[in-house]
Amino acid sequence: MLKLSNTLSGKLEPFKSIKLNQVSMYTCGPTVYAHVHIGNLRTFIFQDVLKRFLRYKGFKVFQIMNITDVDDKTIRDSGAHNIKDLRKFTDRYTQAFFEDCQKLGIDKPDHAVHATDHIEDMVKLIQKLQSKGFTYEKDGSTYFKIAAFPNYGKLAKLDFEGIQIGARVDLDEYEKQDARDFVLWKAPKKGEPRWETPLGPGRPGWHIECSAMSMKYLGETFDIHCGAVDLIFPHHENEIAQSEASSGKPFVHFWIHGEHLIVDGEKMSKSKGNFFTLRNLLDKGIDPWVVRYVLQSVPYKSQLNFTMNAVKQAETSLKRLRDFKQRVKTQPLDSGKSLKVQKGCQTMLQNFENAMNKDLNTAQALAAVFDWVREVNTDITDGIVKADDRCLILGTLDKLNEVLVLWESEEVFLDPQIQQLIDQRIQARKSKDFILADKIRDEIFNRGYIIEDTREGMRWKKR
Repeated sequence: MLKLSNTLSGKLEPFKSIKLNQVSMYTCGPTVYAHVHIGNLRTFIFQDVLKRFLRYKGFKVFQIMNITDVDDKTIRDSGAHNIKDLRKFTDRYTQAFFEDCQKLGIDKPDHAVHATDHIEDMVKLIQKLQSKGFTYEKDGSTYFKIAAFPNYGKLAKLDFEGIQIGARVDLDEYEKQDARDFVLWKAPKKGEPRWETPLGPGRPGWHIECSAMSMKYLGETFDIHCGAVDLIFPHHENEIAQSEASSGKPFVHFWIHGEHLIVDGEKMSKSKGNFFTLRNLLDKGIDPWVVRYVLQSVPYKSQLNFTMNAVKQAETSLKRLRDFKQRVKTQPLDSGKSLKVQKGCQTMLQNFENAMNKDLNTAQALAAVFDWVREVNTDITDGIVKADDRCLILGTLDKLNEVLVLWESEEVFLDPQIQQLIDQRIQARKSKDFILADKIRDEIFNRGYIIEDTREGMRWKKR
């Protein structure tokens, strides 16, 4: 059974969905004022692994991801670039974000929802909170009155007695010790975007955005809400307060948060020169699949130290897996099948699933994969692996790839005509008819495939 660390309870809990075999999932997406950095991408990858593993276990997952395109940062940076149209400014970074996700094999959400497309939903939610006595107005802004919500602080484990009753904060982000009434609707300021609404002119606060959008698409109570640990307070704490105050129901069953990424043992910082976007790493010639491997190699609840040495290790590990897959695809094998190989595949998948069931322990899952690869490589050398085992081994790799995405999905079985040419070439080489073997190799190349002769045997790959 899958067990996940629930921030709300502070415990490792068996996962059970509200609806049988269906999961409703909200993942905090990017704030689109700049290119996301690799720390952000680690969070999006852990969310992707969770989603993929839930599907692996037979759940139908419905995922909503928000795009924060109006907040303090987007307004600040659009102004710094002298771009008056906020959406024009943010759309370029939204597009860049999804380009990065595609390069890393991160699955698209069912809906990516923009805050600026849901202003009306936010206004309606604030009006509902007003009608229930959870708000007050000051200088044209509307605030949430946390003293009216007794359970405030339950996610971040705050001491309610230490909260400054009646103190207000307009900033989107602030520290625990500054916990105070937070803004739902901000009065207009010169040069800022504004909307004319029944609440008066202005713009939404950051926290109301996710409550309005998540409940619009997933309902007042849903299964999973994900994000990085730095969102626990104030963002997610405030989401709970305003959502549960409006509905009177539990907001989310499982709150799942990923730990920080550091670089060479230090906090990532532009001033230290250790601040990386995916684009920075690709410019250094690093394979995006290597980046993904590094970012998911350590369990999401543990801090990840990103180093160039870790990148090199990931390159070696991925090459080992790719060489293994290529060997299995192309190795000439005797007819028949091996009970040992079949049992080995079953055991590996069980070990993999057991590791992932333990709060997505990707490190232990990868260890199970490499133990299996070593065993199968030995069995190939010893002649234990047979022709009928090829499909099972490659299918097992496909199952792993559905969750961890170690490479882009590609063709693993050849067209019968190409396979026939390869078989003819193998026979030609055995007969030492190298002229014919080269002729067949050229024909295979013209049909879109490259043939490589190695010490382990002949391998093919698509051009």
